[in-house]
Amino acid sequence: MFDRATIHVRGGKGGNGSVSFRREKHVPRGGPDGGDGGRGGDVWLVASRQVRDLSSFRQKVHIRAQNGEPGAGAHKRGADGDDVLVEVPVGTEVRDKKSGQVIADLVQEGERVLVARGGEGGRGNVCFVSSRRRAPRFAERGLPGEERSLLLNLKLLADVGLVGLPNAGKSSLLAALTRAQPKVAPYPFTTLEPNLGTLVIDERQIVLADIPGLIEGASAGAGLGQRFLAHIERTAVLLY
Repeated sequence: MFDRATIHVRGGKGGNGSVSFRREKHVPRGGPDGGDGGRGGDVWLVASRQVRDLSSFRQKVHIRAQNGEPGAGAHKRGADGDDVLVEVPVGTEVRDKKSGQVIADLVQEGERVLVARGGEGGRGNVCFVSSRRRAPRFAERGLPGEERSLLLNLKLLADVGLVGLPNAGKSSLLAALTRAQPKVAPYPFTTLEPNLGTLVIDERQIVLADIPGLIEGASAGAGLGQRFLAHIERTAVLLY
């Protein structure tokens, strides 16, 4: 299971404002009419049960929203850039890589968080007319979008976590109680990643998570280490 990923996100750049002057027949000295640039698109992360893990981010590391369009004459405002919605598994914790601060913990289907805001569009030259400046020949440039690196950490959502030593029978129990088909073999560390299964009792669904075995010294990296313990943080019951 690919349960950790680092991604780089960037909001779209705002469109530049327009330097334009009114051009009409019989109006030789038309005033400024440059429109504003459009706003850059935002980047959102959205929790989805259709996504199993974070493996899609092995290749897709850089995510960028669309830039805003520049303004035009006749007070025309540029189009806003499209937002980007990035699906992540339910149970994904989002942290800022630089500060380590938790930005969001997406534990509900459809829950979303804004991770990179698009830049504002620049103002057209019509916005800079004053009593002393009747025909400004300049406009604002659009602002860049927010940019940052994120750490994604998937923590499985389960009702019961199965923990214990290697070869204790956790995977066999999961297979007996649910329709899950974890690998079962007579040697240690058969389970290399968490497995999920669903047990139905009186029309109620109970999700069980089979966690890779832990041994003495796991906190120091022995065996498979303690990395997978993150997957039992959200469980209501631990079965040892």
